[in-house]
Amino acid sequence: MTAIVGDPDEAVTGIEDGSTVLIGGFGMAGMPVTLIDALIRQGATGLTVVSNNAGNGDTGLAALLAAGRVRKMICSFPRQSDSWVFDGLYRQGRIELEVVPQGTLAERMRAAGAGIGGFYCPTSVGTPLAEGKETRTIDGRDYVLEYPIKGDVALIGAHAGDRMGNLVYRKTARNFGPVMATAATVTIAQVSMVVETGELDPEAVVTPCVYVDRILDLSAAEAAS
Repeated sequence: MTAIVGDPDEAVTGIEDGSTVLIGGFGMAGMPVTLIDALIRQGATGLTVVSNNAGNGDTGLAALLAAGRVRKMICSFPRQSDSWVFDGLYRQGRIELEVVPQGTLAERMRAAGAGIGGFYCPTSVGTPLAEGKETRTIDGRDYVLEYPIKGDVALIGAHAGDRMGNLVYRKTARNFGPVMATAATVTIAQVSMVVETGELDPEAVVTPCVYVDRILDLSAAEAAS
């Protein structure tokens, strides 16, 4: 059974130094800020973080970067108008970066969740992102071999969960969370509310409970504070 907790610090227990952490969100949409803040307090360091971008402003992922806890970022969009935290760290040589095209990033995590050992993709052919990678011509088109990205932990945000651990998402907050949940050894989701089992429309469930290990109930956390 999925563990339902109301304490953010309890939700992130056991995340070790050097872990690969998949963090959901498309910018701030769907970013599990409460879980990230708890991870900062928890103290794990030397992390490899996989996310769509490298933080916005000074909150969420950007705060984790500013705390000096991240060794390497794997993302699609490391720079935007409000990525000053990552920009500063990178220019100072204090963080590593691996840029992965957005669709390839999602597919590499999907491959990890599906147990696929690798796949050939046409994206990045002929660019610096393909340097050092195996290439193959298939049916007259060039492809690059890409390998799965698997996480030790996934931190994701969803709209609601039930006591079994099934998750539903709201609009654009349904971005990388579903695929990350399948690609991590431990998946921790923060949700706005927890409902009784059976109250979620089965046709609306995006992430089945089999992929979810812990749920942080934000409503319970707010009530406790």
